[in-house]
Amino acid sequence: MKKFSGLHSYLTDSGIVSENEVIEPSMVDFSNLITAHTEHYAKAVWTGDLTKKEVRRMGLPWSKSLAIRSRLAVQGTINAGLMALQDGLAGNLAGGTHHSMPDHGEGFCVYNDVAVAIKVLQQSMWVNRVLVVDCDVHQGNGTAHIFLNDPNVFTFSIHGERNYPFKKPPSDLDVGLPDKTKDKDYHKALISALDNINAEFKPDLVFYLGGIDPLETDHFGRLSLTLEGLRERDRIVIEYFTQKEYPLVLLLSGGYAPNLKETIIAHAQMYEVAKEIGF
Repeated sequence: MKKFSGLHSYLTDSGIVSENEVIEPSMVDFSNLITAHTEHYAKAVWTGDLTKKEVRRMGLPWSKSLAIRSRLAVQGTINAGLMALQDGLAGNLAGGTHHSMPDHGEGFCVYNDVAVAIKVLQQSMWVNRVLVVDCDVHQGNGTAHIFLNDPNVFTFSIHGERNYPFKKPPSDLDVGLPDKTKDKDYHKALISALDNINAEFKPDLVFYLGGIDPLETDHFGRLSLTLEGLRERDRIVIEYFTQKEYPLVLLLSGGYAPNLKETIIAHAQMYEVAKEIGF
């Protein structure tokens, strides 16, 4: 949990992001949460009425602070979506909780912030067609499940094939990579997938889940990207969509580097890249 406040401090102290560019969200309304989640689950997280099995599946011990943080993170992604539509690029210094299903959380994910943000922005008529580019090392099963039959949302996941989740509902495009995949092969597969998507789907908004767990040093990743290779991955994605003038939202998603400092530095790279590109 310390990576979130640590990343904020790192970005502002180093001048990558200025304090006046950071907007603190309020807690998301339940009326918005239930666009992607069942009312029972959305409220049970808030009241603490989850069963022991549900808490165990979520992977995090319940607390009121967890419930508050989860609602803040979802609103942060909604806000980032609106800001990206106006400014071209925005980010949430959290988010990307892509394992959460409509009626339960799993894999350290409480609410599915991307799914809620997409549903809210669609209902508000801000967007129609949305692309999710999920580069977390774990397949985005919750997002894939929620939008399985929605032709206006294209879900793309590039991940470790043999990694969690072991039951993977199909995304619109899944690229499963073998263990120990290195920088060059990863980048090649990513660019090929983005080109294939661009040939058939023109989004109003793109959500980028830039998980840092493809790193070779990650505790659970099983892939073998270097820190420089991860930075190039971020550059590929950010340049690809900003050059086409598609509004882009940056989200953290997962990451379990050997220590807190390395985790923060790896997450910060996408914002460093965005600033280098001109945002």
